[in-house]
Amino acid sequence: MIKLHPPTVAGVIEALELSFGKQLYADRVVEKLLKQNKKWGSRDRAFVAEHTYEMVRHWRKLWAILGKEPQLKRKDLEKLFGIYWLLRGNTLPDWPKFDEVREVDIAARLAEIPQTIAILESYPDWFDQRAREELGDAWPPIAAALNTSAQVVLRVNTLKSSTSDLHRILAEEGVEAEEISDFPDALRLAGRPKLTNLESFKNGYFEVHDAGSQTIAPFLQAQPGDFVIDACAGAGGKALHLAAQMQNQGIIIAMDVEPFKLSELDKRAARNGATCITTSLIKGNQSIKTYSEKADRLLLDVPCSGSGVIRRDVDTKWKLQPEHLERNIGIQRDILQRYSQMLKPGGTLVYATCSIFRSENEDQVAWFLANNPEFKLEAEKRLNPGKDNDGFYMARLKKKTD
Repeated sequence: MIKLHPPTVAGVIEALELSFGKQLYADRVVEKLLKQNKKWGSRDRAFVAEHTYEMVRHWRKLWAILGKEPQLKRKDLEKLFGIYWLLRGNTLPDWPKFDEVREVDIAARLAEIPQTIAILESYPDWFDQRAREELGDAWPPIAAALNTSAQVVLRVNTLKSSTSDLHRILAEEGVEAEEISDFPDALRLAGRPKLTNLESFKNGYFEVHDAGSQTIAPFLQAQPGDFVIDACAGAGGKALHLAAQMQNQGIIIAMDVEPFKLSELDKRAARNGATCITTSLIKGNQSIKTYSEKADRLLLDVPCSGSGVIRRDVDTKWKLQPEHLERNIGIQRDILQRYSQMLKPGGTLVYATCSIFRSENEDQVAWFLANNPEFKLEAEKRLNPGKDNDGFYMARLKKKTD
């Protein structure tokens, strides 16, 4: 039987109060709590992190089983933790705070609650309705997959190592990993080891990179010697992958509106040995004009709802609002329309998101093609959340030469 300890249970409760009460993201809340409670050992820290994320993930279902509307009274949050603990097949200790829920028949309660995706898989009604409208029969398995915890996946930096060599090196460093058959440059880790202190990390042999996201750079089909623009580069995970794909031959301009992200990319590129990457801060339309019709390949990994990566960002489902989604759709169209001017005739553009919604994916590409007849769709790909990957969409467009 797993033994509960009052301080760590209280830590989970406090994390829920902060996350839902002050609309803070759970990962930031957990990080703050771990820093504040330096006496917690590794097991205590792992307990608070894991069970905070799991309760956020199943928030609505847990309240339905308890038979109350979600709120933040500490006594009710303690009862909610009791329901959660029983749902996981555990036994509650003889603590007064659990008196009202200790003998609850979880199976009976589950049978009594509404048997809907919104309740059973814990999604807001608006999110569930939109997903049903846009995804149809694909939504129920996606809803369930988004509630599974994500493992740590690495991308091997092929400028410095290979999958087999890194696998061996990690084993020598005490890190258990395994190769993933559908993703040639990926290694799945057992557990969540600290990676930044490893010599293999310091030497730039790998980056933490979701397996599904690792399909986007190859989808662009960049070749050594190409002039490539990654126009929404962020901290540069895909730019680094492109550098490896191009064998460090050619030019990659990594652009973003956030200077701190580009600064981080500069550091990562130096560690990776990716000398073909140059960062460029976007300062309005002039930055776009500077590279007008220059790019052989253009990657637009646009800002989106993040609905495809809920496995990692567990409270996105609660923080995201319909108006946020609509605003994202407007931003995506603006980026597609303006940034596509940087692609030369005959060039290739890839539009990508980490969203499950058609309104951010297929519908956006259809809108763009209807308004820009000089482009044609070559291929599109949708990755639904699975064991090794989050949810992604990508479309490859060709700009005509005539």
